[in-house]
Amino acid sequence: MYDIAIIGGGPAGLTAAIYAIRYKLKAVTISPEYGGKINHAHSIENWPGEKSITGSELSEKLYDHAKHVKAELVDDYVQSIEKKTNFFHITTNKNVYDAKRIIFTVGTQKEKLGIPGEEKYFGKGVSYSTAVDGPKYKNKNVIVVGSGDSACTSAVFMANIAKMVYLMYRSNSLKAEPIWIDQVNNNPKIEIMPTIMPNEIIGDTKVKRVICSDKSTLDVDGIFIEVGSTPSEFLINELGLKTDETGYVIVDNNQKTNVKNVWAAGDITTNSGKFKQIITSAAEGAVAVSSIYTETKS
Repeated sequence: MYDIAIIGGGPAGLTAAIYAIRYKLKAVTISPEYGGKINHAHSIENWPGEKSITGSELSEKLYDHAKHVKAELVDDYVQSIEKKTNFFHITTNKNVYDAKRIIFTVGTQKEKLGIPGEEKYFGKGVSYSTAVDGPKYKNKNVIVVGSGDSACTSAVFMANIAKMVYLMYRSNSLKAEPIWIDQVNNNPKIEIMPTIMPNEIIGDTKVKRVICSDKSTLDVDGIFIEVGSTPSEFLINELGLKTDETGYVIVDNNQKTNVKNVWAAGDITTNSGKFKQIITSAAEGAVAVSSIYTETKS
């Protein structure tokens, strides 16, 4: 029987795993991929102590730290969670686990545009990760869609690889950190296209062109979609966790949900002003474990 089962292996989950060891709580962390979305970040410049680091490098450091303190990290998918009288019965692809408490740190999923051609050309010019697919587009023309940090950092990254980068977004202005907006504005290889969005993706065996909302057509080889993310619904509805109107799990200041003995941390929660940053996710993971430890001592 575990004191805690941590479901998810991003910054919130790995931080929770580290703090569980420090509080001498028996914990297991279950995730099919450790690091979460940060694995797809090509450059992180706001993690204290690291002037600049790739997402995969930071992910590896977090994972190695958890392993160093002997946290139990399981590579697996959770299939179901059954609430018993005083514990939770967790079934994965490979095993079963019983735990007195759960911390959900399952993160969010990339949003899609929902336009014709998006699914058809996924992996054939349509991508949701410049870190993974960007290097394939050396000296080619690409579109990046979005106005936030992810979109702007992706546009700057692709400007070092591609021939030309078209940055499209629905609003009138960019919503990224000012430092990224400056880099976008000052890069001659990035063409900013406010209030214009892709309407249809056209190609043969791969992407050839995009029809835009202003009826114009752009000949491009790739389109990178960075329009935000939504909470993962997997298991959240099954346990009856209360969410806000946009699907984020409602938690109190201690990361507790409406369900007894269930906490949540990271991008899926309403805490930290929904400021979806690595540092806030890590902080919420630590707070959740601290809250559990306090309860075990009361």
